[in-house]
Amino acid sequence: MAPPAPSHRTPSPSQPSGKSEVSDLKSQLRQLAGSRAPGVEDSKRELFKKVISYMTIGIDVSSLFGEMVMCSATSDIVLKKMCYLYVGNYAKVNPDLALLTINFLQRDCKDEDPMIRGLALRSLCSLRVANLVEYLVGPLGSGLKDNNSYVRMVAVTGVLKLYHISASTCVDADFPATLKHLMLNDRDTQVVANCLSALQEILTSEASSLEEASREREALLSKAVVYYLLNRIKEFNEWAQCLILELVSKYVPSDSNEIFDIMNLLEDRLQHANGAVVLATTKVFLHLTLSMTDVHQQVYERIKAPLLTLVSSGSPEQSYAVLSHLHLLVMRAPFIFSSDYKHFYCQYNEPSYVKKLKLEMLTAVANESNTYEIVTELCEYVANVDIPIARESIRAVGKIALQQYDVNAIVDRLLQFLEMEKDYVTAEALVLVKDLLRKYPQWSHDCIAVVGSISSKNIQEPKAKAALIWMLGEYSQDMHDAPYILESLIENWDDEPSAEVRLHILTAVMKCFFKRPPETQKALGVALAVGLADFHQDVHDRALFYYRLLQYNVSVAERVVNPPKQAVSVFADTQSSEVKDRIFDEFNSLSVIYQKPSYMFTDKEHRGPFEFSDELGNLSLGAESADAVVPAQQVEANDKDLLLSTSVEEETRIVSNNGSAYSAPSYEGSVGALIPQAPSEFAVSNPSIPEPAPPSSSPIDDLLGLGLPTVSAPAPAPAPSPPPLQLNSKAVLAPGTFQQKWRQLPISVSLEHAVSPRGSAALTSPQVLLRHMQSHSIHCIASGGQAPNFKFFFFAQKQEEPSNFLVECIINTASAKAQIKVKADDQTASQAFSSLFQTALANFGML
Repeated sequence: MAPPAPSHRTPSPSQPSGKSEVSDLKSQLRQLAGSRAPGVEDSKRELFKKVISYMTIGIDVSSLFGEMVMCSATSDIVLKKMCYLYVGNYAKVNPDLALLTINFLQRDCKDEDPMIRGLALRSLCSLRVANLVEYLVGPLGSGLKDNNSYVRMVAVTGVLKLYHISASTCVDADFPATLKHLMLNDRDTQVVANCLSALQEILTSEASSLEEASREREALLSKAVVYYLLNRIKEFNEWAQCLILELVSKYVPSDSNEIFDIMNLLEDRLQHANGAVVLATTKVFLHLTLSMTDVHQQVYERIKAPLLTLVSSGSPEQSYAVLSHLHLLVMRAPFIFSSDYKHFYCQYNEPSYVKKLKLEMLTAVANESNTYEIVTELCEYVANVDIPIARESIRAVGKIALQQYDVNAIVDRLLQFLEMEKDYVTAEALVLVKDLLRKYPQWSHDCIAVVGSISSKNIQEPKAKAALIWMLGEYSQDMHDAPYILESLIENWDDEPSAEVRLHILTAVMKCFFKRPPETQKALGVALAVGLADFHQDVHDRALFYYRLLQYNVSVAERVVNPPKQAVSVFADTQSSEVKDRIFDEFNSLSVIYQKPSYMFTDKEHRGPFEFSDELGNLSLGAESADAVVPAQQVEANDKDLLLSTSVEEETRIVSNNGSAYSAPSYEGSVGALIPQAPSEFAVSNPSIPEPAPPSSSPIDDLLGLGLPTVSAPAPAPAPSPPPLQLNSKAVLAPGTFQQKWRQLPISVSLEHAVSPRGSAALTSPQVLLRHMQSHSIHCIASGGQAPNFKFFFFAQKQEEPSNFLVECIINTASAKAQIKVKADDQTASQAFSSLFQTALANFGML
C-alpha cells in the first residue's frame, strides 16, 4: 500500500510546524535585532505575532527573552506593546529574566512619545518582582509629575501596584501624600478618580496598624474633599462618578441643611442614563436621610420613578439588578410601591430569573386595594409552560392569602388548583392549603371536601404527600375514609422512599387513633412495628417515643401528640431583621443581588470596611441565632446523663400497669398486642387505666417532660449578695479562644442604646475609644469599619478567676444607635459586667 501523499497546507501561525520552530524564531530575531534595512519593522511584527501566539496557547518561548528585548529598540509602538506583553508574562514566572528588562523599560519611561512613556511605566510596575522595587520609585515619581495626563494616570495605578509589592517602600517614598495632592489639584478627572481609588485602598489597609493612616482616611471624608469632588462630578465618567458617590454615602453631614445641599447637587444624577450611577445616587439619598423619617419617606417617592424606568428600559441583566434593589426597598416600605404593582407583571419574553423576582415583588406590594388584580394575574401564570414559574405563582398566591388579604377569593382559587389535572399544580396547592388551614381553621370543611377526593397514589412529591397526610390526621373526624387511607399507606410502608412522609404517617395515625380508636387501633400497631424496624434513625426514634408514651398513659400521649391547637398568626421569616438591615447598609453591591450580607460569600480580605484577624474572620456578624447555641461543656454533660449504663437503666425503668418492666416490642409477635385495648367510645380521661406508680426521676423523664412528681427539697437559704465585680487589667485572650467561646456561649445580655452627638463626634478616631475602654480593663481583640458603621469585639476577665466576658458592639453614627451583645463564661455575672461596660461607654460620652 502506497504511503499517503504529503500535505501541502501552510502551517498555522499559532501552531509550530516542528520542534525547531522556536530555534528558527530565535535566529531570525537575532538577525533582525541590529538591522536597519527597509521593511525590517514589518518582519519584526510578523515574528512578534508568532511569538505572542505561541505564548498564548501555552508554548514555552521564554528562551527568546534576550532576542525580544534586543528587538524592542524601535520607535514602532505596536512592536513596543507586543514586547511589553511578552516581558510582563514571563517576568512573573522567571524573576531572573526580569532583570534584563529594567534598562530598556527605564529608558522608554523617558521617551519623547507620552504613549510609550505610559506603556513602559505600566509594564515596569507590572513586573511585580519584590527585588526590583528600588527601580520603580524613580520612574513613578517622574510619572506623577509628567505633563501628559495619560502618564500621570498610569503612574497613579503604578503606585498602588508598588504598595501591594512592598508597602513600606511606597509609604517611605511619601507616595500617598503625592496622590492626595494630585487628587485635589490635577485638572484631569481620570487622574483624580485613580488617585481617589488608590488612596482608599492604601489608607484602608494601613489604618489597621497606623493611627496616622486612620486619620488620613478620615480626612478623605472631610467636607472640603467631598464638596470638591461633588462640584466636579459632572466632568467624570460613569465609573468615577460611582466611586465618588460611594465616598459621599459614607460622609456624615453636620446638619440637615448640608444634607439638602448634597441632595440638590445630586438631583440630576437620578436622571442619568447609566443604571450604576442612578443606584449609587439612590444609596446616597437613602443613607443621608436615615435619621430623618419624613424626608426618608419622600426619598422613596423620589427614587421610585427612575428605578422603575431602569427596570423597563434596560437589558434583562440590568433589570434583574435594579429589581433586586427595588425588592429590598419594597420590603422596607411596601406601601410606597403598592400603586405601581403593574410594573412587576411578567412579560412573556423575560428570563425566568427576572420573572421569579417579579413574583416576589408582587407578593410584597399586595394590600387590600390591589389583591384581586394581583391574584388574578398570578393565576394566569399557573398555566405557564415554565413549570418553575407556575410553582412560584402558586406559592405567591398562598403568601398573599397568609397576609390576610381577600382570603375568601384566594381559598376558592387554591381549591380550583387542586382540581387541575397537573401533578405539580396539585402538589403545590396541597402544601399551601395545609398552611392556610393552620392559620384559618374555619375553612376546614370547604377544603377537606376537596382534599378528600385526592388519591395519595397520585401524589409523588414528598412535601405534598406529607401535607395530605397531615390533613388526614388533623381532620380525620371529618374525613370518612381517613383511617383506611392511612392503613393503605402503612401497608405500602416499604415502598415509601421519603423519611419525611413516613414521619408524617406515624403522627397522623396517632392523631387518628385518638379521634377514631376502634377503626385505627390495628393500623397504629402495624405503624409502630414497622416504624421501630425502620432503618432511618428519626423514624425509629419517633415510633419508639410514641410506643413508650402509649405504654405510660394514653391520656398523656393524647395531650402530647394531639393537643388543642391555636391558629398560627405569623409564620417565621427566613431572614432576620438584622440581616436585612446589614444588606441595606451594603446597598448597591452584590449583597443585594445575592440577598445576603457580604461576609456570607466573601473572603476575609475582601470584606471592605469590616476587617478582622484571620482567627476572627469567620465570626458571624449577627446572622446566626446565637441564643440557640449551647455550650460544649453542657452538651457533654447532657450526653453523659443520657447515656445510662445497663445497671442504671434497669433501676430507672418505668413500671407498667401490672408491675412488670416494659421493653421494646418483639417484631415477630402480634402487632395488635403493641397497643393497649381502647374502648369503642374513646375518652380522654379513662378511669379504667390506673395511674402508674411515680418512679424515681431520671434524665429520660426530664427529656420527655412527663411531669413526674419529685421529692421536694428544703428551700435553700438566701445567698449572700455578691461582691462588686473586679476586672483584670492585664487580661490576655488568644483570638482562637475568643472565636471558639463566641460560637459556643449563648447571648447573656442584648440591648440597644442611643448614641449621643458627642459620642458620634468622638468616634471619628476609633483608636481613642479603644484606649478609653482599656483604661477600664476592657480590651479590644478586633475592630473595623468606617463612618458611619463601626464594629468592635471586646473581652474582659474577672480579677480572681479565669472567667471571660465577650462583647460585640456595633455603632452606627448615622442612625445614632449602638447594639451591644454580651456573652459570659459565668452567666450570673453578665448583668454586673453589662453595667460596667455601659458605664465605660457613658464616661466616654457615647451614651
